[in-house]
Amino acid sequence: MGLTLVFMGTPLFSKHMLEGLLRSNHKVLAVVTTADKPAGRGQKLKESEVKRFALDNNISILQPLSLKDPAFLEDLAAYQADIFVVVAFRMLPEAVWKMPPKGTINLHASLLPNFRGAAPINWAIIHGEKKTGLTTFMINEHIDCGSILLQKEVTIKDHWTAGMLHDAMLDPGNQLIQETLKGIEESTLQGKTQINATLLKDAPKLTKENTRINFCHSGKEIERMVRGLNPIPAAYCYLQDIRTSQHLLCKILEGSFKKGASNLSDPLAASPEGIIFPCIDGNFYVQKLQLEGKKILDYKAFLAGNAAGNYRLVQKK
Repeated sequence: MGLTLVFMGTPLFSKHMLEGLLRSNHKVLAVVTTADKPAGRGQKLKESEVKRFALDNNISILQPLSLKDPAFLEDLAAYQADIFVVVAFRMLPEAVWKMPPKGTINLHASLLPNFRGAAPINWAIIHGEKKTGLTTFMINEHIDCGSILLQKEVTIKDHWTAGMLHDAMLDPGNQLIQETLKGIEESTLQGKTQINATLLKDAPKLTKENTRINFCHSGKEIERMVRGLNPIPAAYCYLQDIRTSQHLLCKILEGSFKKGASNLSDPLAASPEGIIFPCIDGNFYVQKLQLEGKKILDYKAFLAGNAAGNYRLVQKK
């Protein structure tokens, strides 16, 4: 028969889960997503991936500025959904997550309790994990701490970027939501309390501070960071143009590390393997980068119009 539900989410990952729900025996009554926001140089209003998909499929849309707005809560309650399904949204007030009779479930892209937070896919790669996974759980008053319903493991391959791991999680994520809803509908699924161990790893929101590369770290750490932030927001550093002393933001999207002698104060150099960025225990060979205000280029295209020796790393303090 299936359950009636309201779906809550914003980015591409959420959109794929919503797409799976539309193919299921459950009925999506509405979606809740973020309000349109100005973006880009023209500051045009940008719609979320979930909103665009909902518009294309004639699904009702709610975009409250505040999840505590009485008018929003009234509109949400009017759907009389059996359950709410949340994927990559924001923290819900109690008035929302307690509303449906069968509760509110969340799909989180890690094996909870590890990697609680906003960016579990990115941090799993940055930390060098060999496996991660997905978890469905019942939402409560604490972020990513509710009782666990089901989990699926996903193996991380050595060369994977965050984008590759994201894509590898789409099918398992859809399957996990379907299995979870089936278990709830048939009353065969019991939540398990999360164990709060002391050595848990977190997945905080990605910021300007924690996405900047520190070349005083090991090359392996830098390599993982570059993969873990590819394609967005991309790891970055600052380069000084030696000719003008200007500091330029430089995003690094691909590269590889080799141990060896290096000098962090040396200008950059070119090699057949990439542009050589010195780090504490060797050299990081950058193969794809983007200078501030410019297009993403592979290193050969970059070197066709720039001399690597014109730039020096600005060290993170």
